[in-house]
Amino acid sequence: MKKETRSGWWWVPSLYYVEGIPYNIAMVVSVVMYKTMGISNSKIALWTSLLYLPWTIKPLWSPFVDTISTKRVWIFWMQLFLGFAFLAVAFGIGLPLFFPVTIGLFWVIALASATHDIAADGFYLLGLDENRQAFFVGIRSTFYRIATITAVGLIVMFAGYVESNTGLEPVTVAVEALPQNQLAAAFNPDSIRITEQSGEPEILIFPKVVRLPLYNANISGRDSTNIYIALSAPPDENQSISLIFGRKSGSKDISLSSNGRFEFTRENWNKPFPATIKVDHRLKSSASAIFKASAGNTAFSWSASFVLLGVMLLFFAVYHKIKLPHPPDVTAKGVQNVFSSYITVFATFFKKEGIVAGILFLLLYRLGESQLVKLASPFLLDAQEAGGLGLTTSQVGFVYGTVGVIALLIGGLLGGFLTAKYGLKKWIWWMAAAINLPNAVYIFLSYALPEKLGSVLVCVAFEQFGYGFGFAGYMLYMIYLSEGEYKTSHFALTTAFMALGMMIPGMVSGWIQELVGYQHFFIWVLLSTIPGFIVIKFLKLEPAFGKKKA
Repeated sequence: MKKETRSGWWWVPSLYYVEGIPYNIAMVVSVVMYKTMGISNSKIALWTSLLYLPWTIKPLWSPFVDTISTKRVWIFWMQLFLGFAFLAVAFGIGLPLFFPVTIGLFWVIALASATHDIAADGFYLLGLDENRQAFFVGIRSTFYRIATITAVGLIVMFAGYVESNTGLEPVTVAVEALPQNQLAAAFNPDSIRITEQSGEPEILIFPKVVRLPLYNANISGRDSTNIYIALSAPPDENQSISLIFGRKSGSKDISLSSNGRFEFTRENWNKPFPATIKVDHRLKSSASAIFKASAGNTAFSWSASFVLLGVMLLFFAVYHKIKLPHPPDVTAKGVQNVFSSYITVFATFFKKEGIVAGILFLLLYRLGESQLVKLASPFLLDAQEAGGLGLTTSQVGFVYGTVGVIALLIGGLLGGFLTAKYGLKKWIWWMAAAINLPNAVYIFLSYALPEKLGSVLVCVAFEQFGYGFGFAGYMLYMIYLSEGEYKTSHFALTTAFMALGMMIPGMVSGWIQELVGYQHFFIWVLLSTIPGFIVIKFLKLEPAFGKKKA
């Protein structure tokens, strides 16, 4: 016989672990993937921000999930669909038009994920009695966070590991800046001769020793030199090799002034690309820096990661098909009643006291964060010459997806504890400060460009801790605004405004960054937090809301 009930330990942790995977892949991991594959920040921010749309409009079709079939069936088919969708992304990454193909697949994944969220949250209420729901609420939240660590941390680190262990052997070159009277004759690129070698291609850099002059307007005014990069053999048929060249350590006064990304094909593998290295005019004494050329198989690394994700989702679909209980699932009486209920739900929501200030709070509280989240990973990945920190894919996965998420979780727990003890109204201003002001660490990072990973870890952990602490207040206000007869439907509407507040600013954030650079962009992010503080003054909040009742 089919079990109507089963211990929540069999399915609650796994169900909310699965719920967290596709959301984080679509919202965060896609940003990292596109950045490592050479897509511009403006395109990344615009198109990945549009992925919020299914979560924004999901209240429009959530009643149909209640009306058609059962939530158990919806869960199985959505997980099965997501598994095959991830496998499709793995295939699409290797196509010439990979960006439009994969962004379309991510949109489908977002749509299926939003639908899965509706079914999973509804099934949680059906599969557990009220006492068990209260007991497992912390468990489901914990495993959702573990899913975040898996997607944003472990999957990104896995992609970085595969990337660093495939492709071509990296090559480093030492660059010295010396007084002009200590320099030999300039390197002549016409002397480069490349003959095809057998075996896998290798990275070739000319000249072997690179020296450039300190700037001296009284002598020649030279402040730069070119080095030339090529391959020793052509790539395989219908394949290209993406090579990244940039400074890894040493003096920041020596930098790459040209684009550091090169694409080699069978047609141009033996035609050396010039890379211009220049010296800051203010540098007056000798200095040196180390530059690195690397060409990992980025596309393959991400394809392997999405194959892993696809297999994982297919496994969980089968697991939940077997282990989910079969509770009575009372559906709506008919589609006609669904449409009639829309009017009542929307009318009662928009008639709430202080609703205008409430909606503005949902839209503006994270105005700075909504822009920062789209450019944080690109900033960590970008070369120092482009204003970034030049971290590897694996390092970004560790910094943002593990240490950052753990700090986020601790901040959220502290925020929940304090509001339960003292109430939301007492702490809302402190939470607004916590979620917004730590964004300033990115201003520091963009100016200091620290080379030690520890400095980056401390800054990101501090920012994420503040975000977790401040977001606890945001979630509690969503619950406060949803109070009433239609609590579930109204909470879905608050989540829609939450997603809208992330989507629209995120869409233009990449364009702003490319216009003003990372340093001024992070200053703009901090200024964008001001409207969120202003709107708090007009919020209607009961002093006792959030306090734990005796």
